[in-house]
Amino acid sequence: MENKEEVQAQEVEQTEEVSPKQKEVVVEAKNQNVNPDEFDWDAYEKNPLDVSNERKELEDLYGKTLSSISENEVIDGLVVAMNKREALINIGYKSEGVVNMNEFRYNTELKVGDSVEVFVESQEDKNGQLALSHKKARALRSWDRVNQALEQDEIIKGYIKCRTKGGMIVDVFGIEAFLPGSQIDVKPIRDYDIYVNKTMEFKVVKINHEFKNVVVSHKALIEAELEQQKKNIIAKLEKGQVLEGTVKNITSYGVFIDLGGVDGLIHITDLSWGRITHPEEIVQLDQKLNVVILDFDDDKKRIALGLKQLTPHPWDALDTNLNVGDKVKGKVVVMADYGAFVEIATGVEGLIHVSEMSWSQHLRSANEFLKVTDEVEAVILTLDRDERKMSLGMKQLKADPWEKIEESYPVESKHKANVRNFTNFGVFVEIEEGVDGLIHISDLSWTKKIKHPAEFTSIGAEIEVSVLEIDKDNRRLRLGHKQLEENPWDVFETLFQVDSIHEGTIIELADKGGIISLPYGVEGFCTPKHLVKEDGSPAKLEEKLDFKVIEFNKDAKKIIVSHARVFEDVQRAEDRAKRSSESKSNKKTAKKLVDNIEKTTLGDISALAALKDEMETSEKAKKESKAKAAPKAEAKKEETPEAKVEATEAKEEVTEAAPKAKATKEEAPKAEDEAKPEAESAE
Repeated sequence: MENKEEVQAQEVEQTEEVSPKQKEVVVEAKNQNVNPDEFDWDAYEKNPLDVSNERKELEDLYGKTLSSISENEVIDGLVVAMNKREALINIGYKSEGVVNMNEFRYNTELKVGDSVEVFVESQEDKNGQLALSHKKARALRSWDRVNQALEQDEIIKGYIKCRTKGGMIVDVFGIEAFLPGSQIDVKPIRDYDIYVNKTMEFKVVKINHEFKNVVVSHKALIEAELEQQKKNIIAKLEKGQVLEGTVKNITSYGVFIDLGGVDGLIHITDLSWGRITHPEEIVQLDQKLNVVILDFDDDKKRIALGLKQLTPHPWDALDTNLNVGDKVKGKVVVMADYGAFVEIATGVEGLIHVSEMSWSQHLRSANEFLKVTDEVEAVILTLDRDERKMSLGMKQLKADPWEKIEESYPVESKHKANVRNFTNFGVFVEIEEGVDGLIHISDLSWTKKIKHPAEFTSIGAEIEVSVLEIDKDNRRLRLGHKQLEENPWDVFETLFQVDSIHEGTIIELADKGGIISLPYGVEGFCTPKHLVKEDGSPAKLEEKLDFKVIEFNKDAKKIIVSHARVFEDVQRAEDRAKRSSESKSNKKTAKKLVDNIEKTTLGDISALAALKDEMETSEKAKKESKAKAAPKAEAKKEETPEAKVEATEAKEEVTEAAPKAKATKEEAPKAEDEAKPEAESAE
């Protein structure tokens, strides 16, 4: 090694002492394997070599090997060298171009010898370097290539840049294309991030030229293979066949199983004989398990699978000694308005109907008694092993309160109850669980007239009751509240006697009359004509007045009162007293008055008859005077006014006398009637 280095150093020193031309000769001699020491330098200096022609020929030959290129042109080049940062591209020009490796990020399999397209930015930059760009070349040709790939159904490569909503962004020929999540694989994708920064093969499935959008799919590449596998599997499907599959997806209603290109569904009810709330309690994603084919449609596109069918039915293993009437324990697994399903063993359930939860007659929701996961004890009411059905009861664990109802709640016994419900005719109450009764609206109060039970009590309130009647067959009690006190109407009968006067307040007014609040909490009724005051004005609401009892009905619990009668009866009493005092002092005068009235009446009649005769005589005279001659006209004229005056006076007398006579006739009987009792009292 040391000898070689010394020889090279000597050669360098000798080379430095010669002229540049000599150096060229030395280089050529080396290239031609000629020893420089044996070269005739003197002859060379006297006759130098003429190589200009050869050089020109060589330049022409070299120029023919170079391509003629122009700037802003897209041409194909060959990768001649590459490292982590740059790739050296030969485009047939006198120098190679350099392209940054970031522009080939989408193509991780790039290697020396690959052909790539580049864009000539400049034939020579400031550093004398050929400037090329692969990214710009792809952008110029990208839409043509994308359209060509769609038309010819070509498989292209793309680089997945990042995630986006609903899928991924893929760099295809320098264009950002969209890869939907459903088009990545035939299996549901749970983690999209594992595909980022990966280069994959795709097919262009859709192009929107208006918005420059491209949609690609990787799933389309593998569907063809899967379709063939699917046909092979479907051709061998049979009901009852057991196959191995992989859990592909889990939903709230079931599990999708991949059978090797064909998907089947295990419904949540076919996962386990027992009830489950979600399939994840039984299976997990990517879990391999055996399933049985339950059914498939005619096209065999939908396959129903089962998992629980691979194990025996729990009803077949149910204890044979279990009979109706036995007590069992279990857990509530499902709740409904009509009842609760209780699991007494895995896969064995019984129904407790809401009517079997309590002896109460009120139909309520089962949720008021139980909830899911509650541990309960019940009695078997029915058991059908063939139909695999069982009904249970909870109330049977307690004694029926109606069996000894007469002993627990005898007639006239007093108890406390809770108001459960209202109706227009009464109140339903519950004395204890299972023992209900009705208080009729008429049995709420002795004194108040109640239109609706809500005026008297409220739902949920406690009320004291008395048992009036027991109907054991229909499980009914007739109850009363007012019977807790003595009937006040026995006392009211002595207090509110007819014609007694009491102070009352008008608490309600209507067209038919008013309701009057009387002492001791009792109410009376007053008609409109009896609500008129002494001055003729009607009484008003909330006004306090005196009222007279004009009717009292104990059986109907009705009191009718009147305000008008109070002052009307006083006025009548005063008038009666006045007339009585006058009649006593004029007892004898009344008798004479009757006689005089009779006489006067007869005399007036005679005077009228005389007047009538005179009037008839004057009329006749008048008619006769018209028939007499003219000479007697003046005398007639003198007599006629007198006759007229007499006739006029006669008429006036008749007119005045007639009403007097009539009045006299009317007063005569009245006088007689008044005089008779006075005379009798005097005797």
